[in-house]
Amino acid sequence: MKIAAYLDQGRPCVGIVSSDLQSVLPLELPESQRVLGALPIVELLAQGKPMPATGAPVALAAVKLIAPIPRPRRNVFCVGKNYHAHAREFAGSGFDSSAKSGGEIPSVPIYFTKVPESVIGPGEPIVIVPEVSTAIDYEAELTVVIGRGGKGIKAADAMKHVWGYTIINDVTARDWQSRHSQWILGKSFDTFCPMGPWLVSADECDGTNTGVRCFVNGEQRQNAYTTDLIFDIPTLIETLSAGITIHPGDLIATGTPVGVGIGFKPPKYLKAGDVVRVEIDGIGSLENTLVNGR
Repeated sequence: MKIAAYLDQGRPCVGIVSSDLQSVLPLELPESQRVLGALPIVELLAQGKPMPATGAPVALAAVKLIAPIPRPRRNVFCVGKNYHAHAREFAGSGFDSSAKSGGEIPSVPIYFTKVPESVIGPGEPIVIVPEVSTAIDYEAELTVVIGRGGKGIKAADAMKHVWGYTIINDVTARDWQSRHSQWILGKSFDTFCPMGPWLVSADECDGTNTGVRCFVNGEQRQNAYTTDLIFDIPTLIETLSAGITIHPGDLIATGTPVGVGIGFKPPKYLKAGDVVRVEIDGIGSLENTLVNGR
């Protein structure tokens, strides 16, 4: 099942995308819930309640997709340096404030967060401010959508808590990431969390073995499989939930593969006019263009 959030003649809606990706069945929800995107549906299903009734199908081409969870209830959880090749790539870039001699590959998951206000949807512009940073990078990431919440979840049970997946582009100001010796500032600029195109339930996407790719202006920069993760999804959930209660609709971006801009010599930073497209098998694609702004 694919659940999309979208605007139909400016009206916020949530619906089920058809298997041929040609139409969407609107779900009958009050507007107070529709503005939250797919989040109320994930919460409803986590409680074991039935789906709302649906209306007449609408052509997908006639609506505007927005982020499936336009404003998460709290920060997006993210994992740094979670692919072996990328961990070495980033540690050798000179911008990794977390790297220590001999410690390129982390021994435990590295978590950070992005603020909810950084989320944008498919086709929305990534706004960069050259006076603030010119070291803007892309990071294609498979993102876990939590279904059933909990605390102290063991790895053996963790996949029972996964509702499904979406795509996030973890856009990053590398200079801020290095300068401030933490990652939340450089990761949380406005528009730095493109998400979409929809949520896909776990029965339609095998997050443990799926391809992740990223293209900049049509040039492939990243291409890997989630089998290359240093810490798999069950380990990430076990680590996060050990001390923090997770809730339905929480998001965990699982890390990015090798091939980010900072890894090139010289770095290939993003600039206004660049088009970044992230593709993940079983989900689809997410494309955004960079523009200069304030």
